[in-house]
Amino acid sequence: MDHSATRGTAAAHESGQLHVVLVLSASTGGIGAHVRSLAQGLVAHGVGVTVCAPAGTDDLFGFSQAGARYHQVEITPTSGARSDAAAIGELRRAFTGADVVHAHGMRAGLLADLALRTAGRFPGLRPQTPLVVTSHHAMLATGMERRLQRLMERRVVRAADLVLGASSDLVARARELGATDARLGPIAAPPIPPGSLDRDEARAALLGDRPDRPVVLAVGRLVPQKSFGLLLDAARRLTDPRPLVVIAGDGPEAQPLRDRIAAERLPAELLGYRTDVPDLLAGADVVAVSSRWEARSLVVQEAMRAGVPVVSTAVGGIPELVGDAALLVPYGDPQALAGALRELLAEPKRRAELAEAGRQQAATWPDEAATVAQVLSTYDELVQRAG
Repeated sequence: MDHSATRGTAAAHESGQLHVVLVLSASTGGIGAHVRSLAQGLVAHGVGVTVCAPAGTDDLFGFSQAGARYHQVEITPTSGARSDAAAIGELRRAFTGADVVHAHGMRAGLLADLALRTAGRFPGLRPQTPLVVTSHHAMLATGMERRLQRLMERRVVRAADLVLGASSDLVARARELGATDARLGPIAAPPIPPGSLDRDEARAALLGDRPDRPVVLAVGRLVPQKSFGLLLDAARRLTDPRPLVVIAGDGPEAQPLRDRIAAERLPAELLGYRTDVPDLLAGADVVAVSSRWEARSLVVQEAMRAGVPVVSTAVGGIPELVGDAALLVPYGDPQALAGALRELLAEPKRRAELAEAGRQQAATWPDEAATVAQVLSTYDELVQRAG
């Protein structure tokens, strides 16, 4: 772990520079990308930034390259007495001299709150340090796990000085659970670099000797929330035209999905984890989102900016994100999902209309600079309130 981060943040505080600590658990996708974007933007505004995250996260997202200090903290996905105690100790060290602590996700928020609550017993830590928590995800567990998650969620939102919800339903949820201050905090998708392939090359890479076959692209972690099984249900119903459904991503559901594709001879292929999403978008006719829940889906933002039409389940923050610029279907209805995909694949003119509508809708979203400015203004407000 980087104990030089503690010395550096203390010096930053003494110099009058605002010092913010960003906290997150393990991430391979949207949360890590958002924290990286936020860190880079805050550093550009002259803010001292420390990012607390598990091993390997800095290598994946480049917080240090963005100008932030990186302090390794092993925040595990689930609670454990020994691991939580070690994480809280590391967080206390990282919080020395902090003006604001901003946790991303409920597990990160819980451990950050526990570290701050014991601040009075440690030199350099101030008990009044404001805690901001960004709620990125709905709690989708069932049974006992759901009850435990709800208890954690309630505790965190009530402990936070400010809860930022990535979508309006998360803001409403935080208020329902007793948050004293909950606001919408839209998360801009970082701009993706241009691809290295043109459309013909991208399609050749996906389709080989069948370049005219339609391509439906899905991107995301292979986890239950993304409901890729629902997409396979829809793929089975697509016969004319019969597209290739390609799914980019990895995760615990990879083998069951692969087994099902083989057993049912579905027109689908798992691509694994990919870093060439711009090239995949260049070769796609439609992007499909089959998720049970999303806030501000990164792949939807990327697709619409790139002019690729989107078919998505109408869940979470998706409707407010896309407006009328995408086809939305009810969650859990494979027939509706297949029907929307079939409509677009059969009608090039409709695809072109949605592609243009998507670009126009994307122009209305807050960009990274606006997102950073909004967050920074809330930090200033909380610091002034704390006195």
